Amino acid sequence: MSDDQTTLDLSRDETALALTLTVVQHHTGYSPEQLSPEAEFEADLGIDSIVLLEIHSDLMGRCNCAGGSLDGIRSIRDLTRQLLERLGAAPLPELAAQPAPSGAADLVDTLLNAAQDAPTEDVRPVAPQDTRTMRDFADLPSRDLFHKAREFSAFYQAQRTQGYYWYGMPLETPCQNRAVIFDEVAGRPREFLMFASNNYLGLANDPRVLEAIRDAATRYGATNTGCRLIGGSNILHKELETKLSLLKGTEDSIVFPSGYSANLGTISALCSQRDMVFTDAINHMSIQDGCKLSGASRKIYQHSIASLERTLERSADAEGGRLIVTDGVFSMHGDIVDLPRLVELARKYDAKVLVDDAHSTGVLGKTGSGTSEHFGMKGQVDLELGTFSKTLAGVGGFVAARAEVVEYLRFYANSYVFAATIPAHVAAGLIMSIELMMTEPQRLATLWRNIDHLKSRLLRAGFDLGETQSAILPVVIGDDRKTLELGRAVRSRGMFCQTVVFPGVAVGDARLRISVTSEHTLEDLDLAAQILIESAKEVGIEVDD
Repeated sequence: MSDDQTTLDLSRDETALALTLTVVQHHTGYSPEQLSPEAEFEADLGIDSIVLLEIHSDLMGRCNCAGGSLDGIRSIRDLTRQLLERLGAAPLPELAAQPAPSGAADLVDTLLNAAQDAPTEDVRPVAPQDTRTMRDFADLPSRDLFHKAREFSAFYQAQRTQGYYWYGMPLETPCQNRAVIFDEVAGRPREFLMFASNNYLGLANDPRVLEAIRDAATRYGATNTGCRLIGGSNILHKELETKLSLLKGTEDSIVFPSGYSANLGTISALCSQRDMVFTDAINHMSIQDGCKLSGASRKIYQHSIASLERTLERSADAEGGRLIVTDGVFSMHGDIVDLPRLVELARKYDAKVLVDDAHSTGVLGKTGSGTSEHFGMKGQVDLELGTFSKTLAGVGGFVAARAEVVEYLRFYANSYVFAATIPAHVAAGLIMSIELMMTEPQRLATLWRNIDHLKSRLLRAGFDLGETQSAILPVVIGDDRKTLELGRAVRSRGMFCQTVVFPGVAVGDARLRISVTSEHTLEDLDLAAQILIESAKEVGIEVDD
């Protein structure tokens, strides 16, 4: 290669890097001095897959490089390399023939001007073999803000007509082991085996829970008509918080309007711009949004304790407080956080720990208390958060912690201070649910009998269930289209479970998500296994009988 050619290549690399840095800065608000070519999007910059998708789409769109995968894109340097690969030799000869710009800003302007002169590509029309995924509609570039909505609507309706998307179908009966659902594609009600419910202990339909709700609604009315600090507190809210503290083994607890708002309010109240928050890449979106809202420096570690430790090491000398946030049971994967190691690292690096027990409360531990009890660490976690909408059969969320921390949240968690909380009759039902969970341990025993029964059947058949250790059994397929085909085949045979694609999981990690409850009979479980086996064979997935 000649000296002139080497100079040309360097100029080309600098141009692409300057553009990449500019786009990243535009979407994240980082200043130029905070960005470096080797900065990793998740671990160093706290950029999740949604924001990275926006950056990628913007960058490629400016250079008319449609498409491209996010696989392997971990750093700014990786994204720049992909841009250069997709550009090839074609778009930049005109730029290279001009005098070399003197600085990065000139390089960016030149490349943008060259890109703006090139023709743009239209979005492909929806076709029966449309290979796009839901990720492709998250940030379609257009001056019309609703362009993405129209394109997604056409895509979604086509997928729905073909039987691939069944999201949001309405129940016509209580959600038990079997339920009648109005099939909006077929245009009629159908009875299904229900494996998409998080009613893990069957408490949502218990007559004693329903009676408690009815009695409290008659006594206290439909709702509180105010926030907790101004006229919205009821004696049942106080009783519920006392029972939650006893369940979790903490000094106090606080009830929020939802599990989502509990994460938003708690993380944003405790963390600010001077602090750092460390979050697992596959944590629930309410955690990720809470981290964003806090304004803290967000460090996203890959789904392993080793990755968390590396991320903590890189930030060991930083000022400010540290909060490690994790799911107890990861909602789309079913595996359990290695809490002993995580707490050990937290102590080493002077960090506090928040565990979201949404899918752990009522499932893990001898009494169903959750993740900390499962590991014999009850009372050793700084903040235990959860939702009422799953095992406990209501609506709302909570945080259990030291009394001084709970008191602080009552005045600084905006999603508590400025929102009406759960009605008193919902609190009454939750109080009864906790009492039944504690006094009827056979519910938890039946749940785990059912989990083990179905899990063993599916493993013997050869299904990939990942590393699940909970009531969530993911049938991991990977390919979106194949997963949607499997979901359609399963539902056509009368079984209802979740077909999880982006944004529930990353593209390429699609799966069916099966939720087991104590209400399922052994006959239900055997029939479910047979339906999954038959459906897998129908769509070309190799399994055994």
